[in-house]
Amino acid sequence: MPSERLTKGPARAPHRSLLRALGLSRADTGGAGAGGGRPLIGIANSFNEFVPGHMHLRSIAEQVKYGVYQAGGIPLEFDVIGVCDGLAMNHEGMNYSLVSREVIADSVEIMARAHAVDGLVLIPNCDKVVPGMVMAAARLDLPVAVVSGGPMLAGYHAGRRIENKDVLEAVGAYFRGRISAAELDALEDASCPTCGSCAGLFTANSMSCLTECLGLALPGDGTLPAVFSARLALARQTGARAVEVARAGTTARRFLTPESLANALVLDAALGCSTNTVMHLIAIAHEAGFEIPLARFNEVSARTPHLVKLSPAGSYYMEDFHRAGGVMAALQRLMEAGLIDGSVPAVSGATLGEQIAAALPSDDEVIRPLDRPYSPTGGLAVLFGNLAPRGAVVKEAAVLPQMLHHRGPAQVFDGEEAAVEAIATDRIVPGSVVVIRYVGPKGGPGMPEMLTPTSTLAGSGLDDRVALVTDGRFSGVTRGACVGHVVPEAADGGPIALIRDGDIIEIDIPGRRISLEVSDTELAERRAGWERSTRPVLQARAVPGVLGRYVKMVKGADEGAVVG
Repeated sequence: MPSERLTKGPARAPHRSLLRALGLSRADTGGAGAGGGRPLIGIANSFNEFVPGHMHLRSIAEQVKYGVYQAGGIPLEFDVIGVCDGLAMNHEGMNYSLVSREVIADSVEIMARAHAVDGLVLIPNCDKVVPGMVMAAARLDLPVAVVSGGPMLAGYHAGRRIENKDVLEAVGAYFRGRISAAELDALEDASCPTCGSCAGLFTANSMSCLTECLGLALPGDGTLPAVFSARLALARQTGARAVEVARAGTTARRFLTPESLANALVLDAALGCSTNTVMHLIAIAHEAGFEIPLARFNEVSARTPHLVKLSPAGSYYMEDFHRAGGVMAALQRLMEAGLIDGSVPAVSGATLGEQIAAALPSDDEVIRPLDRPYSPTGGLAVLFGNLAPRGAVVKEAAVLPQMLHHRGPAQVFDGEEAAVEAIATDRIVPGSVVVIRYVGPKGGPGMPEMLTPTSTLAGSGLDDRVALVTDGRFSGVTRGACVGHVVPEAADGGPIALIRDGDIIEIDIPGRRISLEVSDTELAERRAGWERSTRPVLQARAVPGVLGRYVKMVKGADEGAVVG
């Protein structure tokens, strides 16, 4: 096992002496005349006191360590960073959110390789930590098990359940004079009542559900609420399983295969997950050594029914999905339709099909049966056209029916701040298409989420009349005709950089098309002007620190915004 590089033979006496300083005994580590000791299991914990989804992860890690030790392993914990997208939103902090995914993956790689662990337990929660840790698992190809911190419970106010999304949209309503400051304060106080990742099917919970489907986490991990004591038992079980997979030498790429990623794409479509999952799944596949073309998401969506409609697209929350049977129950419906490969292995020691067979769907409204889906096709769509030659992504499940096809004049903003100001001061024309550009991976830099403009539009009552197009990202909280991940991005000279106020944009979500109604000749003239005037300014821009390194290395959103 890898830890023998630290523990086996007389030459490793200096290494073992440092392990003694940690309190490990000769029985734990072996000695000069013996082989190695117990398996060393690294515990990658994303605990911090900034993020509501992370504040309880010390207790999760303690239970994981109990499980590791009970199964005969040695647990050794280390921390990784984590960004709360809600706290980072709408200021320079959001430039660092997607960047943190790469830092997280790199941190886990560095700690695992430098200290020769035999296996890993990954304890993520929230938007970039889950994919970052799974990317590290794919890259390292060590034995690994994942247990997340779990979702937050919904809040309650004025006779209805609410969440952070309601506060975000209430800001737009307040700007419009539709609610009072006292009502905004009341929503603020009630929307986030517990620890955990946000209560709806936003990016964090989407990725945890997909990680469970991939077989890296035990059944229930994606949906079991953070505050339920059963999550502590799940953490202990996960620790024990990590020792077993380490002893068996079953590494992460045994689970992260083209077949398991295909299952995840089906579940993604059936749940109507966050648009960010598209980019994260592409990045995970890249780390595992294969590619997922962006068009593949449309192919999967075309044959996958939309069975679960959680907030922000619907009125149910993660706690409802868990009560209804969770990920395995949804997969059971999809397996009945022949859409899931049940032969793939899972970290539990069973196959995915065996786990699915044990599921008990208990609510046909939360998890619709195959003969009564919310939609015959999946919840995500990828659009192509002369505005997005390499693609753009929209959460179709969260778009109002009348906005599935929209044609209108562009209102163009070079950055989020100008767009938010225009929305707040009532300068957005009903029927228009708001374009926010230069916020992609390079242009942002860091591809910030455009949640503030989208939620303010919704709160202002414009989500049934105004579309939004951007080369940036959207939060999983976003709803409406919001098209993101436009590739090529403006900073690379993509067509989105050439749009002018008043240009007509047509968005046809069922037809998977997005078009800019400007002639090729006119676009060529605009491009020549852009090359002369704008590209030199972008090239001369000084971006310091980690963001500067990121801009030099990052690839497009259609390639997962990976670096290298």
